[in-house]
Amino acid sequence: MTVTWEDLGWERLAAGVGRCRLPGWDCTVGLVLGEGTALMVDAGSSLAEGTRLRAQGQELAGGRVTHLALTHPHFDHVFGASAFAGAEVYAAVGTDAVLASERAELRRDAIGNGLPEADTDEAVDALVPPQHLVSGEWTLDLGGGRQVLLANVGPGHTPHDLAVLVAGEREVVFCGDLVEESGEPQAGPDAVPSRWPDALDRLLALGGADALYVPGHGAAVDAAFVRRQRDALAARFGVS
Repeated sequence: MTVTWEDLGWERLAAGVGRCRLPGWDCTVGLVLGEGTALMVDAGSSLAEGTRLRAQGQELAGGRVTHLALTHPHFDHVFGASAFAGAEVYAAVGTDAVLASERAELRRDAIGNGLPEADTDEAVDALVPPQHLVSGEWTLDLGGGRQVLLANVGPGHTPHDLAVLVAGEREVVFCGDLVEESGEPQAGPDAVPSRWPDALDRLLALGGADALYVPGHGAAVDAAFVRRQRDALAARFGVS
């Protein structure tokens, strides 16, 4: 019996492309299926969550999760990354430095947001830097005609924001927390407000008017929503 996206609590976005919204922080994780390959977008907030995601990804792909893209270095998106042993891991340039030298800050943020201390320490101890750092754009060929573009579109929500553009009949753009639908975009101490609207301009230029945009938190949206959020952020931070 073939397992469907819905069987595992995932939402199908396009052929071979889906996402799930995780409990706790309503963080979105994506999955893109290729030919004998699978790309996970973000990894969840703990090793246990990452392990569950990897298992679900393998069930949907019928094989290993071979690639992992991290949209930005916040705990709810990266703490599960070490569960993807053997996967090729991609992130924006600078993410490696955050994961190597800012562990105390990541730990404090995770515990402050309610992640149990034991889960936090387990994830922090297991963190490893990504092997592949994206400074501009990087095209992944996943086989079977499936191509995915990784684009360093930040800074914005953080200094290291990576978008994932999946080509297809309708393009799907995984935005990380550059876009949020379930609440106002969160600007923490590492945000770069003066550059955030520019990052969303780059995101819109990549995806175009007809793409489906998948926020880091909340329901999938269209280009008009992203444009409105871009203008609201510009007004909020006093930039053009």
